[in-house]
Amino acid sequence: MYNSRLKRFYLCIKLLLGLGSVFSCPSLCSAQPVFPSIQIGVGPAENPQQVASSIQILALITIISLAPSILMMTTAFIRIVVVLSFTRNAMALQQSPPNQVLIGLALFITFFVMAPTWAKVQTQALTPFLEGTITPEEAFDRAVGPVKEFMYKQTRPKDLRLFLKHGRIDRPQSLEDIPLHTLIPAFIISELRTAFMMGFLLYVPFLVIDMIVASTLMSMGMLMLPPVMISMPFKILLFVMVDGWNLVVSSVLAGFR
Repeated sequence: MYNSRLKRFYLCIKLLLGLGSVFSCPSLCSAQPVFPSIQIGVGPAENPQQVASSIQILALITIISLAPSILMMTTAFIRIVVVLSFTRNAMALQQSPPNQVLIGLALFITFFVMAPTWAKVQTQALTPFLEGTITPEEAFDRAVGPVKEFMYKQTRPKDLRLFLKHGRIDRPQSLEDIPLHTLIPAFIISELRTAFMMGFLLYVPFLVIDMIVASTLMSMGMLMLPPVMISMPFKILLFVMVDGWNLVVSSVLAGFR
């Protein structure tokens, strides 16, 4: 009886020691997770083609990161979004339509206006480049041509002469002689001027409504009542009755013909 108890005691001790040895070694009780190691470095290239490919990839990533700015600054987006913003402010509406709606509408109108230009870019530059018939440099030169033609049609000669003068650039004989870094800022300020002119014309009818409402309230002795609160429904009513969005968009589209 005593020997059997002693054997059980020794067996328990062995079992505890075995479990302790297992839990003391994490590699035996559970598999450790393996995390990938990412290394970025600069090493010697085997041939010059690898260096050229790396530079091309870096330039492509840079262009992709600047794509939103390029889209806004070299297309019809500037004029469209400014005019839509003036339209909302003229009716004294702060958040209706929301900014997302205005920007989305401006983007789709931009796609509509720029569709012929981008079709030329695809035909002259993108398709031959994907087929491997032209080099990236030739594709860039061909793609810039239709875009420069569009911007040149919307740019005032006065604005273009401004940047040519301060850039100390001789008078170009053709569109191809105009540097891109000169044409883009001239195009931007021309678009802003046109958009502000359209915005002023949009403000005039709504300003008349504000003056009529303010004078009516003053003649009735309601000096503590804000005129904007009363004129806003009349502005919205006028805008809906004349189909304002159709008129604004048609005026914007007519300016790019």
